[in-house]
Formats: sequence, structure tokens, C-alpha cells
Amino acid sequence: MQTIANVVETALARRAAHSPALALLIGLSGIDGCGKGYLAAQLVAAFTARGLKPAAINVDGWLNLPAIRFDAARPAATFYENGLRLDELFARLVLPLQTTRSARVTLDWVEETATASRPYTYDFENLDVIVLEGVYLFKRAYRKHFDLAVWVDCSWETALERSVARAQEGLPPEETARAYRTTFFPAEEIHFARDNPRGTADLILPNDPHLAERGAAGVPR
Repeated sequence: MQTIANVVETALARRAAHSPALALLIGLSGIDGCGKGYLAAQLVAAFTARGLKPAAINVDGWLNLPAIRFDAARPAATFYENGLRLDELFARLVLPLQTTRSARVTLDWVEETATASRPYTYDFENLDVIVLEGVYLFKRAYRKHFDLAVWVDCSWETALERSVARAQEGLPPEETARAYRTTFFPAEEIHFARDNPRGTADLILPNDPHLAERGAAGVPR
């Protein structure tokens, strides 16, 4: 198990070993509600304190519209397969930014509660480190792109508590819990079975104060 300081030191070592013409690409992934955004902000602050120019990018705006990402007949499989436009994310933004350290890209941004997209522009220049955070980043098709892959450990119980508290999907607490139990968490179970994201990560970063008391059985593998 690692800490933010361990992640930073490992990232700096890897950056020193590869071309300065490239941005270091760190993947920060885990189940919904594990705290990826919070930890990404900590990493950005740590790299900035070291004199580097980092940026955090999350996958949230790269959702597909509800008609594509949801299907009552097969909710988990549909969300795993079509929840996010990850091919577009990597092709249009992440890989060009990793290669050139700069990018200006306008996309169709989709909020969790939206039924239509809106334009949003990313504008980055001379980045040293990219912290890309989100679910499903370590699918087999994308894992190879990361210079450092960090899995955030969190139990289902804690993740659900956080997700209900933030109400990101715009649902009442009972409906939020139902959506996570019937769609989001089962979709992530498919991810574990097909892609082994935790097992292929370079580092495991715990972010759940109850992990020790709940034990390994409560941690998604």
C-alpha cells in the first residue's frame, strides 16, 4: 500500500527516465466514489510544489448521452461498454497532450444529469505531468498508454456512502443507492473480471478509513 508521497516519488523517478519532450501520464482509477478527484488534486498540488506544471483531467465530461449509456434490459453491461467515450478522450486529448505537452480541444461535454451536450474547451500548454482520473481507465485497450497506473482502494460500502452524499447523478438518496447497486457497481464488477485493473496497476493507494476493519473481502479486486 502506498501514500501520495510514494506516488509522487515514483512518478518523478519515471519522469526522469523518459524524454523531457513528453508529458508524464499518470492514471488514477478506482470504483465510483473512491475519491479519485480528491487524490488527483493532492497530486497536482504536490507536483506544483516540486516546481513542475501538472494538470488533472477527469473523464466525467466524456460521458455518452443517457440513451446510449443506459439500457434497462442490460444495465451493467451497457454502462461498462458505452458509459464513456474513452476512445475519443484518448485520441483527441490525452495522447496528443502526452506527446506534445500542449493541446487545445473543444468537445461535447455531457453532465451526469444532462440530456444534451454543451461545448467545453480544454487548453493546456507545456505540461510536465498529466493526472488522468476516472473509472475504466485501465481497460485493456488503454492500460498501455500510462507511464504510471495508480489504483485507489476503497470498499463498496464507503464508496456508496460518498456517492449518496454527493448526489452527483441528481437523484434522491434511495434512487442513488439503487442506481449504484444495479448499474454502476455491477458494471465495475465486469471491469474487474475482464480487465483486472487493480492487478495491473503499478501502485495501490488506499483511500478508505474503514479498510482495515472491513478487511480484504470488502475491497473490490
